[in-house]
Amino acid sequence: MTPVELSRTVLHAVRRAVDAGELSVAVPTRAVVAPPGPGGCGDYATSIALQLARPAGQPPFRVAEVLRSHLAEADGITDVVLTGPGFLNISLDRAATDVGLVREILRRGPRYGYVDAAEGAEGRVVQLRCPRDPRAVVVADASARILRSQGTRVRVSAEGIEPAWTSVLGVTVDAVGPVAAELPVEVRPAPVDAVGPVAAELPVEVRPAPAELPVDVRPVPAVASAELLSLGRDAGRWALLHPAAHDRPRTGIEHLVQRESNPLFRVRYAHARARAAARNAADLGFTAAPGPLTDVEPGLLAALADHPRVLAAAADHRAPDRLARHLVTVADAALPFLLTVLPRGGEKPSAAHRARLALAEAVGAVLAGGLALLGIDAPDHL
Repeated sequence: MTPVELSRTVLHAVRRAVDAGELSVAVPTRAVVAPPGPGGCGDYATSIALQLARPAGQPPFRVAEVLRSHLAEADGITDVVLTGPGFLNISLDRAATDVGLVREILRRGPRYGYVDAAEGAEGRVVQLRCPRDPRAVVVADASARILRSQGTRVRVSAEGIEPAWTSVLGVTVDAVGPVAAELPVEVRPAPVDAVGPVAAELPVEVRPAPAELPVDVRPVPAVASAELLSLGRDAGRWALLHPAAHDRPRTGIEHLVQRESNPLFRVRYAHARARAAARNAADLGFTAAPGPLTDVEPGLLAALADHPRVLAAAADHRAPDRLARHLVTVADAALPFLLTVLPRGGEKPSAAHRARLALAEAVGAVLAGGLALLGIDAPDHL
């Protein structure tokens, strides 16, 4: 069971409780599941009971008890423990969960973690605006890509932009110049009891369209823009996006060196190794097939499972640095594993090798998708 599937399972438990008359609430559209915090246990935790307590008119712990009975009956869940004021801590069938996770990533490919438009924030428009600064424009551009991956419509405006920022760093904006904080309008015919020719003169009702006030994107600027542009698109964008917004970015040649000390190199190298594993496996005559995994660091599977949550958090906080650092985590966990994918010596390809190859391909898909959202290329060869 993947985190996305678990989120749906939690919502299904709420729906069953409502249908049984145990809770009187509107079923939410989204249930957040994440690794347990301090004092928690199991594989994932959710605070859905705290969210529903007030509309249900019951204490959070009581709501959690109701949901626990329904969650415990779901396939793939081995235990549900209540902690704190009403957190639900969920343990999963690890073997089935790992296979399901890899299968889900391979099904979605680089779009794993994306939210379908129908599931996104309906009618929501995020307006990002930034000063005439290359870092601000690049951060806004990457934030817009991530927001769109979560089903959100975005408009980006900048007070000014240099042609080199587009040609070298690959940024695009929707508008340039001072931005007036005007809300878009939505025009709808007002309902009237009229038919025939009179209907052509229906009064109209003008309402503000669902939107947000402009969000200012103002990270700490880079010091030397000439040095930044000399890095090129991929290294230049990484230099601006990897540090948190409150940290001043370094724009030296350390982003170009192909060494383990360079986080961008490690991410792209892990992707290239994953792609190479697939090519070499084809030469040996076998392909990927998700299956039980042995001797795989739990941290790698946990990082892959956490990818949708990271994308959602990066979108909510307009923080592409969260995605950049997550890709480094995935790459660092994957690199030792990628050395063990193919048969060695006289070994024959087995079901275990096909399962490990499937995991390697899942790693490649997550890294490629994440880099694309940052506007950075993921080469198959390094």
